[in-house]
Amino acid sequence: MSTSRTAKPSAAASGSFALGGDLNVHRLGFGAMRLTGKGIWGEPRDRDECIAVLKTALDLGVTLIDTADSYGPEVSERIIAEALYPYRENLVVATKAGLLRPGPGRWEPDCRPQHLRAAVEGSLKRLRLERIDLLQLHTVDPKLPYAEQIGTLVELQREGKIRHIGVSNVNLEELEEARQLATIVSVQNRYNLGDRESEDVLDYCAREKIGFIPWFPLATGDLAKPGGRLVEIARRLRATPAQVALAWLLAKSPVMLPIPGTASVEHLKENVAASGIMLSADDLAALDA
Repeated sequence: MSTSRTAKPSAAASGSFALGGDLNVHRLGFGAMRLTGKGIWGEPRDRDECIAVLKTALDLGVTLIDTADSYGPEVSERIIAEALYPYRENLVVATKAGLLRPGPGRWEPDCRPQHLRAAVEGSLKRLRLERIDLLQLHTVDPKLPYAEQIGTLVELQREGKIRHIGVSNVNLEELEEARQLATIVSVQNRYNLGDRESEDVLDYCAREKIGFIPWFPLATGDLAKPGGRLVEIARRLRATPAQVALAWLLAKSPVMLPIPGTASVEHLKENVAASGIMLSADDLAALDA
């Protein structure tokens, strides 16, 4: 039996954040990418377990679920609707558009206006929504002007199909350009203990009160090696290294909205329990070093 923290987890312990000023979500969310097959392709190995994961996430206080039309493709969105529709009033289902899936493990940008429009219409149908609370442009398509890509989402927002717009996988210059064209309420970039390349984007989001959604949040790099600082802190707190990595993210910034994903109810409970872990100033300094 695991000795890590699993008892009575609650995402509420991590506090809340108002996406766009009007969507209050608990800061520890759930990423639904893993509710698919190998290579983020096709149906999951155990669909019933995936449905149980989603239902349990809500019971544990999760109010932000992040997905994308490219997860499966389409599989993750369909499972979310199957498990959770009709949705609870306080639940925010965020999705993304802008990537094609030629095959397992393969991703290709496609942010042409016609593709984005078709993607949003498809997500609305699969998720059984009249409006998507948060639609994030999944990537920056180098084949056409970024203004054209963001502009299409602005048009869809004016048409009432999108409530808020977010961007993903952007550098600081691209984020600033997007903000000249639209009100951007979230940024989803890779960020974790072992990869802090987007530190400047995170700092910008903190100053501007923009939600920062780190993808691949559980990667720990060399810190998780035997005898490493992360392992020692986890042992002292009777937690797993992954739980400490999530606690570090939550402590890093009030705009941080981690979305760890899993297809296991047990693993989900461990992840959510990380919101109750309090790291000391010395712990944070050791992990930041």
